[in-house]
Amino acid sequence: MRGALDRWLFHLKVPETAPIRLTQRRIYVLPTSAGFGLAAALLAMLVASINYSLSLGFGLTFLIAGVAVASIVHAFRNLFGLGVQPGRCAPVFCGDDARFVLRIANPRAARRPALRLRALGGRTDFELAASDTATVELACPTTLRGTLPAGRTILETTWPLGLIRAWSVFVPDLDCIVYPKPEADAPPLPAGSPGGGSGHREAGEGDDDFHGLRPYRDSDSPRHVAWKALARGAPMLTKQYTGLGGGDVLLGWNDLPPALDDEARLSRLTAWILAAERTGRRYALRLPGTYLDAGQGDAHLHRCLRALTAHRPHAGPQVDARLDAR
Repeated sequence: MRGALDRWLFHLKVPETAPIRLTQRRIYVLPTSAGFGLAAALLAMLVASINYSLSLGFGLTFLIAGVAVASIVHAFRNLFGLGVQPGRCAPVFCGDDARFVLRIANPRAARRPALRLRALGGRTDFELAASDTATVELACPTTLRGTLPAGRTILETTWPLGLIRAWSVFVPDLDCIVYPKPEADAPPLPAGSPGGGSGHREAGEGDDDFHGLRPYRDSDSPRHVAWKALARGAPMLTKQYTGLGGGDVLLGWNDLPPALDDEARLSRLTAWILAAERTGRRYALRLPGTYLDAGQGDAHLHRCLRALTAHRPHAGPQVDARLDAR
């Protein structure tokens, strides 16, 4: 219903080609609640002035009405001629705010005060200096993974008196990639490799299991000194421990517990990808119909997260062309 009304009234269809110009036909004006209240008061004043033939009442009524009419012109001119250029929106995780960036240009040699931008439940107030271009960031909440378009966006003002609302509606060509939400308390990374092997033990490098003793070195921590052996008359020795080596990790969809539903699997894989990046380990990702080789780094991180974002568990491989093209 809302979409049909927008298409009929505002001629909104597909994202518009930049820059978007707010021309005369695109700006709409209506009284605010305060404006309707003032109109009712003016009507009452006019009736009273007629009944009692009050010259002062007529003068005051028409003076206030003239000011209200002038505010219509000012509100309209505060939007007229503005140019809107879509910026960019960095990917975010589901639950975080998508931050759409728009560049708004003021070609007139006069400031544009008290402007407001709204879309997808978010709003931001700003103003423009004379002959200036401002970068405006609009934070909008996210609730689903996928591609979130900015969609129906409103630029409005009630300047100067708050009696008249002037607004314009447009659809910028701007969207945001929303990654799956990472699992809050995900289990540790699986110890495995894309080839099916497991992590290996590295003597003297980890802190997991006791491996043996070796002669003490000046750089050794006192915490690792074998004090009991020293008390028995042995030379000063240092305890050695082994740890699990940092082999490549395979993050597989089918290796997750069957009790997890699709979104829970995506959340766990997202958490594991972030954990692997933090620890500097290479990781591969296997989804139904998709396999990404082991890698590490920012490009590999976002490639894997986009694969998770576009994944449709019951529809085979990824089909979101916009995500593949980024």
